[in-house]
Amino acid sequence: MKNKNIQTEIDAAYLYQKLAEKESDETIANVFRQMSAIERSHAEAFARKEKLSLTDLMIPSWRAKTLNTIGKIFGYDYVLGALMDTEKSISTAIISQKQKSNQSLTGTETTHVKILRSILEKEKKVTGIQLSKFESRHRSVGGNAIRAAVLGGNDGLVSNFSLVMGIAGATAAQEGVLLAGLAGLLAGSLSMSLGEWISVKSSQELYENQMQIEMEELETNPEGEMKELALIYIAKGIPEEQAYQMAKDIMSDKSLAHEILVKEELGINAEELKGSAVEAAVYSFILFAIGAVIPVLPFMFTDGMKAVLFSVSLSAVGLFLIGAAITLFTGRNVWFSGFRQVLFGLAAAAITFGIGKLIGVSVS
Repeated sequence: MKNKNIQTEIDAAYLYQKLAEKESDETIANVFRQMSAIERSHAEAFARKEKLSLTDLMIPSWRAKTLNTIGKIFGYDYVLGALMDTEKSISTAIISQKQKSNQSLTGTETTHVKILRSILEKEKKVTGIQLSKFESRHRSVGGNAIRAAVLGGNDGLVSNFSLVMGIAGATAAQEGVLLAGLAGLLAGSLSMSLGEWISVKSSQELYENQMQIEMEELETNPEGEMKELALIYIAKGIPEEQAYQMAKDIMSDKSLAHEILVKEELGINAEELKGSAVEAAVYSFILFAIGAVIPVLPFMFTDGMKAVLFSVSLSAVGLFLIGAAITLFTGRNVWFSGFRQVLFGLAAAAITFGIGKLIGVSVS
């Protein structure tokens, strides 16, 4: 039986290979192929250590296959983001474990983002555009829309589940619970929506101002900006001559130079600014509402303890599915993550139900 470490390496090898197959830029595709080979060698080393057969070793898990399906539908940047998140969580766990046992850190615990970049930078024909293209991906995919959907649904479910249980504990009236649940759904969705709109809009305005300043610097002092860009590449470990050539090539196109300087100096991905604040607000409203409606549904058709039990059952299923979905990004065990989510959600609901009971008795 394969252990978790072996399966993690197998999944990474499989997904890096898929990234390579879908990558149109040959230099970056070659980086992904090399990463796939590295991960495969890790899996084989673990297998030899565990004295396992290599015959059917490279079979990806359901998680890896699901991520590949998501990549086919939404684009493979999501897959790269999940890989980076998994590497980050693994390295954090290793560092934490070593610190607890007072073991010295060797530096090998860090994420594979550094390995990816070092492979890319050693490619003799790498250009500033390719390096920037790769970096923009692994910066932007970490907080992607799929995670936002999962967390938005979780916020709606947990908050409204707790509210509904609190009201159900305080009163047996179906109408009161239903009214409170629908009010909580609407209030929470509007609050999340407005918060998302303000967040996106304010970020866009701030970044647009910084980008305008950068454009003015580019127009008034192009030689200085070219030197600055070359120095950035040199700091990344690229040979000086190659770094200056890369900077010179980029500066021949002012709009491209501006985009890369904004990315390198300010850490701003211009692609992220193209999103609509209104669109983000609408998505936030819908995702929160989907989660929030689950605990309310039973009270639309029945009442009393029967409705409470149905609400708890439906919410528990929803919480488990959300916990399971989170494992796509964390790489944790599905059952552990799912039941942990159920436990925390039920605990929050039980507390509010108990408080509601106390308030209801007190008022009576």
